[in-house]
Amino acid sequence: MTGILRAGDVILLSTAASVQFRTPIVVRVIRELPDRHTYDGWLWLDAYELNPKGEAIARRELFVMRAGVRIHVLSPRRANETRRPAPSRRTGPVGVG
Repeated sequence: MTGILRAGDVILLSTAASVQFRTPIVVRVIRELPDRHTYDGWLWLDAYELNPKGEAIARRELFVMRAGVRIHVLSPRRANETRRPAPSRRTGPVGVG
């Protein structure tokens, strides 16, 4: 992964990102922490760890290798659920016919 991670990005962290993720986790990025000194190619993240339903279960500060970060793709069913538009509210009278 190259470039800056943005708030709301959902990423998969595995051993490619750091040996601490022997069991991979999925997180939603809050922000990168650029003011922390790191090794070249590494970064600090402020993120929420997500459960399989996509719900935040813990806030974490993570030190990861940028090249090992992978964008997490939702399953097609879940992607459609999260992108469904909100129902609109009617503002005028409703005709009965």
